[in-house]
This record gives sequence, C-alpha cells and structure tokens, in this order.
Amino acid sequence: MKSRRASEPIYSTAIVAGRALFGALRLKRSVTGADNIPATGGAVLAMTHFGYLEFALVEWVTWLTTRRRVRFLAKQSVFDKPVVGWLMRGMRHIAVDMKAGAAAYAKAVAALRSGELLGVFPEAGVSASFTVRELKTGAVRLAAEAAVPIIPVAVWGGQRLLTKRHRIRFRERFGVPVAFAFGPPITVGADEEPHVATDRLRTSLQGLVDELQRRYPVDGNGAWWQPRHLGGTAPTPEEAAAADAARDAAREAARAQAKGSAS
Repeated sequence: MKSRRASEPIYSTAIVAGRALFGALRLKRSVTGADNIPATGGAVLAMTHFGYLEFALVEWVTWLTTRRRVRFLAKQSVFDKPVVGWLMRGMRHIAVDMKAGAAAYAKAVAALRSGELLGVFPEAGVSASFTVRELKTGAVRLAAEAAVPIIPVAVWGGQRLLTKRHRIRFRERFGVPVAFAFGPPITVGADEEPHVATDRLRTSLQGLVDELQRRYPVDGNGAWWQPRHLGGTAPTPEEAAAADAARDAAREAARAQAKGSAS
C-alpha cells in the first residue's frame, strides 16, 4: 500500500487552490461523522449529488480532517479537455469511457485494493429536485469486488454554489453554510444482491440528508434550493426526471442530425 502522505505536487496545489477559494467565499462548513472515514485502506465514498462542486467540497473536507486524498471517477470528456485533463490525470482520477466502461471499472477496483479512497456519485447525475434519486449499483459492486467498505456521504448547501438549471449570482455564494455527514461504513457481502445493498446505501444517504436539512441554519421555505416537500420551489422528482428526459432526447436528436449532415 502506498503512503497516503506521498508527495503529489498537482494534488497538493489543487488542495491549496480549493482552500483559498472556499476561504474567500467564507463558506461555513460543519462536519459530522468524519471518524467514519478509515485512517488507512481503501473505501468507496458514495456521495449525494445536488450540485457541481460536491467533488471539490468532499475532497476539501476529507483532506482537512484526515489528510487523505480522494480519487474520483469522471467522464472521459473531462479528461479530453487540454488543461483540465492534465490536472485530472495528475491527480490520479479515473476516466470513464461510456463505450468501454470495463477498463475504468478495473482501474477503480485496483485503486481500492491498493488502499485508495474512491469518490463516486451513485445517482449518476445531479439531482435537480435536491432529493436522493434511485441509485446505480456501481458503488456497491466496486466495494464488493475490492472487499472494502462504502462510506455514505451527504452534502447539503453545496447546491447553493453551483448547480444545474439555476443561475446563481456571484454575491449569493458568499457565507453559504455547507454541511457534511459521513455515515457509518456499509459492508457489502460477496454474495449480497447488488440491488439490495444499493437500497441500503440509498436509505443511509436519505437519512443523512434528512438530518442535515433538519439542522440547516437557514430557513429554506420558498427558496429555490429547498426540495418541494420541505416548502421550497425546487422541481419535484417527477418534474426533474421529465426535464432530464427531454434534455437527453434533444441531445440525441441533435447528435442524429449532426451525423446525418456529415454523411
């Protein structure tokens, strides 16, 4: 197992930049359950996904509390960008090619077995309703194959910094409370049905989110970032799903049109 304190200049620079950014924004972080992150050895950090900055926020808090680095699974398209791709490779994140997912899966299992923390978003996309959606089974499959625990991670308030389908004014990002909850480890048995284990993970994540929402210091009644069932104006899960489906259909139609024009 490689030392978690081994020198990684690019990752260290990214951590410094993240600390400077979140410090400049005067984010008010609160963290519970950080002792559930193992001090050594591999683990899957299965995170809620309500905004675009959760990966950086969880990375930031994990480093501050444990001095451990997190490797994230990210789409190949991110790695294809000139500067961002160089940074992602330098930080040893793992590219996922949707047409060849087996290679990424094998790299992720190898990273876990070598003692890395692996960050994943089992919802497979940002939830515009700010509720925990149905989860994909990838997180529990990785944990079972690598024989490592899953650490459920809920983040609340991060959507107020950057999220989908909402334009946030710059001044609104200052002084935002961002709450984190790391749940008790979930062990996935080698013979456990993946969907059953995934249901356990979703129940844990929802419980953590419910508690963070209950203790959140800002009243979200009537706010765009609050779920509809708690008095906010965010789309319902059904409305969000319909919007996602419409977006995907439009993209597919555009791709088909582009392909037809090129032929």
